Amino acid sequence: MSAFEDNSGKIAANTFKDVLLPQRGYHREEVLVGPKFGVDTAVIDLGNNLGMAVSSDPLSLIPSIGMKASAWLSVHLLANDMASTGFAPMYAQFVLNLPSTLSLDAFKEYWAYIHQFCEDLGVSITGGHTGQTEGLNSTISGGGTMFLTAPLNEILTSNCAEPGDVLVVTKETALVASSILAMSFPETVKNRLGKEVYERGCENFYQTSSLKDALAATEILQNNVELKAMHDVTEGGVVGAICEMAQASGCGFRLYNEALPVGEAQRLITRLFEIDHRYCVGAGSMIMAVRRGREEKLISHLQSKSIKATVVGEMIPEEEGFKIVDEGEEKALSCDGKDPYWEAFFKALKAGWR
Repeated sequence: MSAFEDNSGKIAANTFKDVLLPQRGYHREEVLVGPKFGVDTAVIDLGNNLGMAVSSDPLSLIPSIGMKASAWLSVHLLANDMASTGFAPMYAQFVLNLPSTLSLDAFKEYWAYIHQFCEDLGVSITGGHTGQTEGLNSTISGGGTMFLTAPLNEILTSNCAEPGDVLVVTKETALVASSILAMSFPETVKNRLGKEVYERGCENFYQTSSLKDALAATEILQNNVELKAMHDVTEGGVVGAICEMAQASGCGFRLYNEALPVGEAQRLITRLFEIDHRYCVGAGSMIMAVRRGREEKLISHLQSKSIKATVVGEMIPEEEGFKIVDEGEEKALSCDGKDPYWEAFFKALKAGWR
């Protein structure tokens, strides 16, 4: 069975390596970081120690959560990728492939929020394309690209972690997956788990930006010296993001299961939908690879800004593989890249959950 038939969301690592990676168009020497599994931002040398970072992502349009929340995801998931460089995004392009059933009023509302959230981040919208497509029935409304320029030697990428680096994760697991499930199926969540869990799940939705986390880290640690790499948590969850960072960096890792931070609302909501909070979409959290001995300095600084941060493991030599320690026992850990959120969402929809 092909990766397309077997999986929703990102394509498998093998498909990326076999199909996309060998065919990257014309080779330009100024492209210092190009397509690579586990690396979300390209880096281009503009000369005079100025670099440009570029990242693209799908845009969300999820009727069950509304236009404001959809626009929030569209802007902030792009910005989270940019945040992993240690800098804030500056420019954006949006390609909107909208369903023909979307009304003009709904589109106006959606775009007004796109504008607002970009303006709040200091992002200038520089262009794109907008159209409606007959027969389109998807929670994805197109794609966006964000850009920034910064000193080339200070831009971080997720492929620069090294064995011995300490892994720090901000906030908690499954923030966006659990919040979208609560917002999409409010009656079910309230009836099964109670109003308080439902409300907490919904509140978590606006914790799904990790730009503040990343910029705070660069205030206290030196980029590429103390703060080695960052990777925002998207599909595959916290564990998936760490797997991607390790693969991109040519490292193994050791995780401590009990250290992975999860809020009670996320734990209960993901259990209700029969998914593992460690592996499902977790936007809002940022994985940071930190030079050993600097982790407490970082955590203290983040906490001073009301950002929760937790040491969850360390990078180890690649030949030692991916390990997880659970109840004192170390086991091998495999990452297949699949995210259980997608199947859970559509399974609940088909089951008539409200």
